[in-house]
Amino acid sequence: MKPPHVSPVPDLLHLTSLLSEDQRHIMHSTRDFVQKEIEPRIRQAYRDEEFPVEIIPKLGAMGLLGATIEGLPNPPMDPISYGLTMRELERCDSGVRSFASVQGGLVMYPISAFGSEEQKAHWLPKLSAGEAIGCFGLTESEGGSDPGAMKTKAEDKGDHWILSGSKMWITNGDIADVAIVWAQTQKGSKHEVRGFVVPTKTPGFRATRMKGKLSLRASATSELYLDQIKLPKEAVLPLSEGLKSALHCLNQARYSILWGALGAAEACFDEALGFLKERTVFGKRLAGFQLVQRKLAIMASEISRGQLLAMRLGQLKAEGSLHHSHVSLGKQANVEMALNTARMARDLLGANGIMDEYRTMRHLCNLETVYTYEGTNDIHLLVIGSQITGIPAFEG
Repeated sequence: MKPPHVSPVPDLLHLTSLLSEDQRHIMHSTRDFVQKEIEPRIRQAYRDEEFPVEIIPKLGAMGLLGATIEGLPNPPMDPISYGLTMRELERCDSGVRSFASVQGGLVMYPISAFGSEEQKAHWLPKLSAGEAIGCFGLTESEGGSDPGAMKTKAEDKGDHWILSGSKMWITNGDIADVAIVWAQTQKGSKHEVRGFVVPTKTPGFRATRMKGKLSLRASATSELYLDQIKLPKEAVLPLSEGLKSALHCLNQARYSILWGALGAAEACFDEALGFLKERTVFGKRLAGFQLVQRKLAIMASEISRGQLLAMRLGQLKAEGSLHHSHVSLGKQANVEMALNTARMARDLLGANGIMDEYRTMRHLCNLETVYTYEGTNDIHLLVIGSQITGIPAFEG
């Protein structure tokens, strides 16, 4: 009996043999869940520019929200198992994986790593079950790749904080119950970025949905407005220390992206291959033409390299030796590969490739955003360059 492949792409490097039985089970159960519960909804969600919120409790029941966080009812997944689940979610749509990445890596992780016991006890069980939704407020309209230039401020008023400012491009913002907001604080002459746990029903908090996106349409993207919000002293994440704490959170989410991009690439390859095997031109199946096979070979080879990269980074993460430059390498390389694969697959599909009956164009549009968010392609290349040379090129 032929063993199941790691993905629909031919297992050119026999990567299945590197997975444990538990990892294979997690991969296949997640794939079955996505095909049954999410795939039938995603095309209409993309058309309507709405996230399918009805899947959130189901994601929680599957243990896919904050899957690596300790202290929850489900035991934490190892990094490769977690990566495989993110790949399966993005095989459906980047917006679905983005939701899980934000919920687990950008909301639950900072509460777990930097929060008080009270914050953990109140929020983590709800977020894990999908009973509460979170968002991560770091990016500002004029900040972009320079989060240290943020203007959002939290003023220490002795027995409370006053939070003021705005955030932009915030996934889940207008459907969230809680926001992890990063703001500049001042103690004497010392300025420091701190994280705050902000329930979205707090007076002065407002989130507005950003409409008109041509990418990540099945994802809720919002602007946050923080108008003199009064927060109790215990709203601060007590162990957050400067911007590095926020960047630690981003590395958790970027790790999921480097796996998720594989799912998008594999979905495009699989769709193109199926089409090419069925379509005939000049009395011959398209898959039998030399130029077509060349493109298929390029896509399969690049995806295989991306799989191998993700597996190695998962091993490093499990060992506790994953450096932020490793994550930048993986995010940059795999997302660029996925975008190139989607473009090539769309070309192979011909005119069919622009129709939403096929999923490739949706993945292609989504990947244009994934290529840019959580560190642009160029910024990640500069992170790698800094690691190589010891000279940070992106600092003033």
